[in-house]
Amino acid sequence: MIIVVDKRELVLDGYSKSFKREGIAATGFTPEEFQGWLKVTSRRELAAVEAVLLGSFNGCGALTAFIRSRIRTPIIALSEMSSLNEVLKLFSAGVDDVVRKPVHVREILARAAAIMRRFQMDDNSLAAGEIRIFPDGRPPLVGGQPLQLPRREYRILQYLVTHSDRRVSKRQLFDSVYGIFEDNVEESVIESHISKLRKKLRQRLGYDPIDSRRYLGYCLSSKSRHGLEAGKTLRIA
Repeated sequence: MIIVVDKRELVLDGYSKSFKREGIAATGFTPEEFQGWLKVTSRRELAAVEAVLLGSFNGCGALTAFIRSRIRTPIIALSEMSSLNEVLKLFSAGVDDVVRKPVHVREILARAAAIMRRFQMDDNSLAAGEIRIFPDGRPPLVGGQPLQLPRREYRILQYLVTHSDRRVSKRQLFDSVYGIFEDNVEESVIESHISKLRKKLRQRLGYDPIDSRRYLGYCLSSKSRHGLEAGKTLRIA
């Protein structure tokens, strides 16, 4: 079953009929109706959803995160604009693909099938506590929801997750982000990136998962909040 989410009845009706002409079951919801339906529908029933198409409406990011918390299915945004900023905004919200209208439903089905094949491959994601990063460049999941980060903060988080429970130096992080041959940037810039990253993680998780020790470097714990509190290993610098 394909689900189309949009505020406009004409759009919902048009896409639902187009999919049905291709022999694919489809139904349409307004964003509010869909969120309510997701809350009360069992995961067994949700497994029948082959893809979710998101039209143009406010709150796309929040709805995408909620879908992710309930079901693992392709989320494709239908864009009416060719603006690069609009496309990047949609990807930042956590969608799997962005398709500019008008688009034939067969193309949407092909894209959804390609996304599902990637889902079914071996999961090469890495996790540390409540943080999970993906090798395909998707925003990391922090506390179960996507967290959009600037490129350098993402690279630092990726390095820390890859080396979780091991202390890494400022120089190691610098080399990972800027390269070993960078001479025009001061190594101390890492401190600024780390500070911003820790603030965002703290806001999302309610605690700071990065332990900082002067002269020794940084360590990202693989424990969840409960594990950190139980072991009393967290030290906020």
